[in-house]
Amino acid sequence: MADSLDAGDPAMPDREGGDAREGEDAHGDHRSVWPVVGAAGAAGLYVGLALVVLAEAVDTVPAALGAVVAVGGVLGLVAGLLGWTDEAFLSGVQERTEDDATRARYRTTMVVFLATDIATFAAGFVYYFFVRALAWPPEHLPHLLSSLVAANTAVLLASSVTLHYAHHALSAGNYRRFVRLLGVTLAAGVVFLAGQVYEYYTFVVEEGFTLADGVFASAFFGLTGLHGFHVSLGVAMLAILFVRARRGDYGPERDTSVATVSLYWHFVDAVWLFLVAVVYVGAAV
Repeated sequence: MADSLDAGDPAMPDREGGDAREGEDAHGDHRSVWPVVGAAGAAGLYVGLALVVLAEAVDTVPAALGAVVAVGGVLGLVAGLLGWTDEAFLSGVQERTEDDATRARYRTTMVVFLATDIATFAAGFVYYFFVRALAWPPEHLPHLLSSLVAANTAVLLASSVTLHYAHHALSAGNYRRFVRLLGVTLAAGVVFLAGQVYEYYTFVVEEGFTLADGVFASAFFGLTGLHGFHVSLGVAMLAILFVRARRGDYGPERDTSVATVSLYWHFVDAVWLFLVAVVYVGAAV
């Protein structure tokens, strides 16, 4: 294969011998505080946002208090995610081994995480279904379906395809193609986020459709915002993969990070399709 790397190409280093001598996975008995920090930050973010909404609705607590709690939650969440990422995927990565047990453990952990995420999104969709059971349509319902939504959907679906074939190229030993397709996937994720920011700008600034415009607005911004947050995390993970790929950290037998992030990204894409069908299209019928 003309585009494949030969055995002497420094872009695809051979670490099998050195890693095999380590004998054990460095994560075997690992315990980390960073997931707890991230979870506490996420809780603070949700509590802070709830306090802001409560302050605007009944004026029992100062909105500034909610904002401070929310900002502190964001800082805790980001610190937890960065610390966990560094501990799990960056520090000492050159000396780590990846046996079958390691791969299975990471993939199973990601599947369990995604199962909890399904429950999170399900709660939002149940709320939306209750909204739809009320008088319909609401008084202020903007035109949700647009060419921007169609373009964003196409970009996100294309990113799943490019990520799939990037992983396939890695498994086949075509490292340059893997890096290129991974870069395309990362760019597509950034484009999607930019499209969602522009959509929010159109709704909030140009049409005056905000989170405070009734229960449908809260359902719409809650679901799309939650999904956008997940895409942002996915883009961050793809960026880490891309930096490591440029560094030559992966190979056909060193693909655990790629496999777990791929599971997450495909899940985010599937949720978006369901969200478009239920919220964007469903609101118009």
